[in-house]
Amino acid sequence: MRGTLHLMSAADYLALRGPLQPMLTKGMQAILRERAQDLDMDALEAEARSFFGGKPATFDALRNYLKAKNPEADERAMAYAIRMHLPLVQVPTDDPWGFPSAADFALADDWLGKKVPTGEAPAHTLVRRYLAAFGPATPRDAQVWSGLQSLRQAFEELRSELVTFRDERKRELFDLPEAPRPPEDTPAPVRFLPEFDNLVLAHDDRTRVIADEHRPKVTLKNLQVRATFLVDGFVAGTWKVERKRKTADLILEPFGKLAKKTIAELEREGDALLRFVEEDAEARSIKITDV
Repeated sequence: MRGTLHLMSAADYLALRGPLQPMLTKGMQAILRERAQDLDMDALEAEARSFFGGKPATFDALRNYLKAKNPEADERAMAYAIRMHLPLVQVPTDDPWGFPSAADFALADDWLGKKVPTGEAPAHTLVRRYLAAFGPATPRDAQVWSGLQSLRQAFEELRSELVTFRDERKRELFDLPEAPRPPEDTPAPVRFLPEFDNLVLAHDDRTRVIADEHRPKVTLKNLQVRATFLVDGFVAGTWKVERKRKTADLILEPFGKLAKKTIAELEREGDALLRFVEEDAEARSIKITDV
């Protein structure tokens, strides 16, 4: 998904990996540019399958292997192309949170015991998974979320299984028939979202969850997406945890003045968050910056 690591079930990996390949290929080409022009992907994939087929290995080891095979080659470009084309899984470790800097990767075929499709395939499961999380939505919303350019056909092929609506702009929205669609006046509790959370990236019209004037404070120019908190279902600020020895502080940076009731709710939810992510801290506090 968008060229980053994601956690999903084995069944979803098998169903989604093929439809997502065009997005991964496009991402590779955007990053490597002219460095990708002379790459023989069939030969590279065969080489990588041979390398990872014996046992899990790191990408540092892969780059060293590729460099030893061909000292004149651009081993970093080759390894990145492999990462974006060959179905792989990051091997779990005993670390409950971190991603080791030298993580081992394994062939998904070997890990799952099944051949993982890599060619283009119908995106029906992708559309259903998207709508289950973010519907009602337009095909354009799903395209922005996934990085795929032509999901309209998949929506049309699934039309008989879906329900449709019109929003205030007369756009056709699709959803799963059994999906919850509470009234707009339903109270929404405060929530903390992590960095790169899909909710703030899931729609073409992101004003559904974040005001346009706030987006530059969340989606940064260095491609980072900051952790945010929601008030009444909308992004109302950002958060971060600062750890100093045995003390953990949750720093909230709201976009505007918060009501006392909202502050109390954020403090309760924030305390639960701190206890979860900094369970060994001896002291914890929540700090709200001035607007």
